[in-house]
Amino acid sequence: MLEFRNVSYTVEGNIDILKDVSFTINERFVAVTGPNGSGKSTIAKLIAGIITPTSGQIFFNGEDITDMSITDRSKAGISYAFQQPVRFKGITVRDLISLAAGKDVTKSQVCQYLSAVGLCANDYINREVNASLSGGELKRIEIAMTMARGTQLTVFDEPEAGIDLWSFNNLIKVFEEMHEKNNGSIIIISHQEKILNIADKILVIADGKVTSEGKKDEILPGLLNSSYNCKFFKGGN
Repeated sequence: MLEFRNVSYTVEGNIDILKDVSFTINERFVAVTGPNGSGKSTIAKLIAGIITPTSGQIFFNGEDITDMSITDRSKAGISYAFQQPVRFKGITVRDLISLAAGKDVTKSQVCQYLSAVGLCANDYINREVNASLSGGELKRIEIAMTMARGTQLTVFDEPEAGIDLWSFNNLIKVFEEMHEKNNGSIIIISHQEKILNIADKILVIADGKVTSEGKKDEILPGLLNSSYNCKFFKGGN
């Protein structure tokens, strides 16, 4: 489904964020983890098309999407959930979910999406997505939007951030329901052990390189037992 082929990303000052990264993703749930500044969020932005590789290629379903725009990637079936969701003054929650779905959605449908992420629909459906919403509320609304989009590949950048008051098991359930509905893949950028524990595959990034990848049972024990595990489970990009 998704392939990075010798992808590098360099910023001004010849600072290498990613260095010749290659991997393939076809699994249901894939967790991308690593210490602060390792390049995790950079990978997410490269998949979404927010930034473009300095070198290398990115393929989605066998098609080279390296130079494809964000819009075209979205049409091809890729969704991206920001680490810090954007606020939209003058746009209601219902408007956003309708835009995500690509059609006008009924009140009942909006209620289903909002309820799935632990929000009371009657309290949120007509609220503006502005400064009156907390970061946690915005995060849940964004997750509801990705559910409405129903794309083949969804990338979440630290989806657990800001939802401490919401049952973690409900977040996992949302991911499972998305997979069942779309029969696609979900890539989760995370440093949370609970997220890593549900992954079919774990990709470890450090110093801009893939240091290890494989099934959860092969990779997670090494992370937990490593003397550097504190770096992996304290977040960062």
